[in-house]
Amino acid sequence: MKLLEERILKNGEVRPGGILKVDSFLNHQIDASLLFAMAKEWKRLYEGEKINKILTVESSGIAIAAMAGYVFSCPLVFAKKNRSKNISEDVWSAEVESFTHGGTNTIVVSKEYLGPEDHVLIVDDFLATGAALIGLKSICEASGANLVGAGIAIEKVFQGGGEKLRAQGLRIESLARIAAMTDNSIIFG
Repeated sequence: MKLLEERILKNGEVRPGGILKVDSFLNHQIDASLLFAMAKEWKRLYEGEKINKILTVESSGIAIAAMAGYVFSCPLVFAKKNRSKNISEDVWSAEVESFTHGGTNTIVVSKEYLGPEDHVLIVDDFLATGAALIGLKSICEASGANLVGAGIAIEKVFQGGGEKLRAQGLRIESLARIAAMTDNSIIFG
């Protein structure tokens, strides 16, 4: 998606260790018109699919996924990283390693919000090693939901997660695919 690539080049910042900082427009301060354009592109790409749930993991993917839920006219369910007192004990769960934060979280989704009647599109801001997507995929499988595919804002192709998941048969539609990053350049492809 040219619009997203242009925004990454204009406002993105490459940090050491393969980190791309896009928080000025994507996941801290949010450009809602950009998110709306992204959601409309996923709607176009998944035209004809019976998607009735959007699934993401907290927290940086929530705004993007909420806009997708709006465009797809369906609820957004997000996997929580911490079980709170107000969430049921009856949950689907998975262990997820965070590339950015360098730790592991147990993510949970209440069983009342995800089940065999659901046709799910996972939406997230980044795909790097694929850990979050693998965790969300396993929750869909455990729940019996039909995982239609994934909508990713930025895929860091050089980290291999997308290739691994596509090889398992998961459809992934990434709006910006970064083949390589250096301290002063981003190469799309």
